[in-house]
Amino acid sequence: MHIHIMVTGMVRNGHIKRITDNDIQSLVLEIVGNNVSTAYITCPADPRKTLGIKLPFLVLIVKNLKKYFTFEVQVVDDKNVRRRFRASNYQSTTRVKPFICTMPLRLDDGWNQIQFNLADFTRRAYGTNYVETLRVQIHANCRVRRVYFSDRLYSEDELPAEFKLYIPAHTRVKASA
Repeated sequence: MHIHIMVTGMVRNGHIKRITDNDIQSLVLEIVGNNVSTAYITCPADPRKTLGIKLPFLVLIVKNLKKYFTFEVQVVDDKNVRRRFRASNYQSTTRVKPFICTMPLRLDDGWNQIQFNLADFTRRAYGTNYVETLRVQIHANCRVRRVYFSDRLYSEDELPAEFKLYIPAHTRVKASA
């Protein structure tokens, strides 16, 4: 079963467009901007709505464009508090504040699979339990092949074809806390 959710984008001094990536010969979404805060996509598109996804693993398949890149996930915990997790390749230390946790993200050259354990991060950062994901924002600068949630981490053989990245040097990257 596939769920397609409306995504909206915001861009200033950059672009968001569908292109064919030569490395994987597949359509991807390219998000590029001079400032990561002014070029991004967000889901759901309506700021008054939430995703309501309870699956604890967020997986992003993104291409490193060797520029600043960040993504953000908003969750709600069992104390009914909205928390944000922001991972970026330009930050060197993890900072935990009451409503936002920012952390470094190391990307290898080319395509990366970012696996984000929301339940583990919520527990370690706030001592609370993850309930659901409300919103996801992916900022410049990257190419996005796929974003999905799962109940656990799956091996490459277990994934449906559309969730695999067909390149020989497939790299898995984890956000570091």
